Amino acid sequence: MSTATADVRTGTRLPKAAHREQPWRIHELTPDFELEDVWSLPTPGGPDDFPLLLQMNSGADAYNHPSLVVRTMMNLRWRLGALLGWDGDADGVGQRVPSMRDRLPQDLRDGPRGHESKNGLFQPLYLTDTEFADEYANKTVHLVGHISWVRTPDGGYRGQMAMLVKPNGRFGSLYMKAIKPFRYYLVYPALMRSMAGDWRRLKAEQIGAAA
Repeated sequence: MSTATADVRTGTRLPKAAHREQPWRIHELTPDFELEDVWSLPTPGGPDDFPLLLQMNSGADAYNHPSLVVRTMMNLRWRLGALLGWDGDADGVGQRVPSMRDRLPQDLRDGPRGHESKNGLFQPLYLTDTEFADEYANKTVHLVGHISWVRTPDGGYRGQMAMLVKPNGRFGSLYMKAIKPFRYYLVYPALMRSMAGDWRRLKAEQIGAAA
């Protein structure tokens, strides 16, 4: 098992083994996808807090994010995509690529799907007690987002996020390499800081409601 440690207060990029060594259902569905990122999420909680994490995730919208860095980067990307024709309907899920829903075994297909993203870009695939997956596609890449709830070494729990990608040819691979520094050094740190604050607020509301 991976011995990587994660700061549950701030979020940390993890070794890929932190995802691969977990018994997730997503593994059987994505053998032809590349594992791009694995992050611990700054969401310390108990065994029953996964729905709270999903509630927070479903309300997130990077294009209208409170962080100026995230909002600026995402809107620049959207404008560039519109200019170059990267995000047309013909390049999305069900058009350029088939939906990953087609790969689901019967139990996942018949189970809950979870909520689509607030901006409507990511479509839900499946939901279990400890996993949620959704997908998005454009001219550059087919992407599967995976959010999970994992046990920590101290006996607590936290969220974990993985991004699995299938670049669209050489152009898609070059695109993913080009945006990596922006994601690692600008977008993700800002997202993690915002997520930590949102999580503290939700947990405080949860405790207040139970009092």
